[in-house]
Amino acid sequence: MPGDKSISHRSLMLGALAIGETRVTGLLEGEDVLATAEAMRQMGASIVREDDGTYRVNGVGVGGLLQPKAALDMGNSGTSTRLLMGLLASHGIIAAFTGDASLSGRPMNRVIEPLSQMGAQFTPSPGGTLPLMMDGCEPAVPMIYRLPVASAQVKSAVLLAALNTPGITKVIEPVPTRDHSERMLKGFGAEITVEEADGERHIAVSGPCDLTPCNIEVPGDPSSAAFFIVAALLVPGSDLVIENVGLNPTRAGLITILRQMGGSIEELNAREVGGEPVADLRVRHSQLAGIAVDPAIAPAMIDEFPVLFVAAAFANGTTTTTGLEELRVKESDRLTAMADALRLAGAQVEEHDDGLEIAGSGGEPLHGTSDAPVTTHLDHRIAMSMAIAGLASSGGVEVDSTDPIATSFPNFMDLLSGASA
Repeated sequence: MPGDKSISHRSLMLGALAIGETRVTGLLEGEDVLATAEAMRQMGASIVREDDGTYRVNGVGVGGLLQPKAALDMGNSGTSTRLLMGLLASHGIIAAFTGDASLSGRPMNRVIEPLSQMGAQFTPSPGGTLPLMMDGCEPAVPMIYRLPVASAQVKSAVLLAALNTPGITKVIEPVPTRDHSERMLKGFGAEITVEEADGERHIAVSGPCDLTPCNIEVPGDPSSAAFFIVAALLVPGSDLVIENVGLNPTRAGLITILRQMGGSIEELNAREVGGEPVADLRVRHSQLAGIAVDPAIAPAMIDEFPVLFVAAAFANGTTTTTGLEELRVKESDRLTAMADALRLAGAQVEEHDDGLEIAGSGGEPLHGTSDAPVTTHLDHRIAMSMAIAGLASSGGVEVDSTDPIATSFPNFMDLLSGASA
């Protein structure tokens, strides 16, 4: 699997803030992560790729970022945008953020609100979207911020802003989200504490702080592995080993749900890589059963719901999902986009405000109802999910474009061809 996208972004950002050289192996070389690398170069960091794929990052130190001479083009990457807004909020520089058409339609207000409380100023486009100008504040103001919605990006933006903020900044999480930022901040030497109190997580960072460079081995991306896990479960005769998959418990929700549905997913060679739990996964064809998915698990698999919807379309019985309003503000409205796509492929789907209800085919192939291609809305996960649906459909599935896949998984089509040969 390609390197984990979340960890790849953070390794470049924190490496660019450390004094000295950070070496990163296994970095995801998708368009989103490369946009982060270019942004950090614009602000003074040296990021060099060696012939063996290792990245050498020489940072400028916390507080040492330079004024970018041009707009920071984030392409399609919402993670890059929101995390960099946090990183720059406590630096006294002005930055313009731009992105492609898809990213420019995604709301940034949930990040703007806490960062504004810390002293940064923002001039977004109408609706709180890109293009956006921000004026960082130095020194920024420490605060205690309770997340109104479960969002690892908002949490991480505030924690990154705290690095150059004098005093203690605390984020309170009512619902745990992926914890890559906390793990990596600790690895770089930040003064960070994570405590449980009254069923909530309290994450505190003391700033300003100096970061120490380190060597990072990026594990395989579980969100990328998800497509091959579902493919192996759905295609009769499949017996697939997917190597080096990150199994951080804040990211492994899909595996939990697929096992509840009857999926055969075995962990082999369990180990730790760069502070993250990792294993090889052996996945075999299984007859899945529809279930009611507990909405509490959503933060641990928010990016994997599109491909879960595909799995549900082939299960015995009905699968229901709720509490997924967050999916409407991703690269596309993933609830409507997947409902439309699966119906086009021949599935029975009801769309609700906060989720989908999918009546499975009982393991029978889907039969498309139209010759029209699926509309991906420039969303990489829609394109990849429907490619997996095509493997188990009688006439295959045509998508309008595979170009968006390059944002997160450049060699997806090649690997899919090899796995299904």
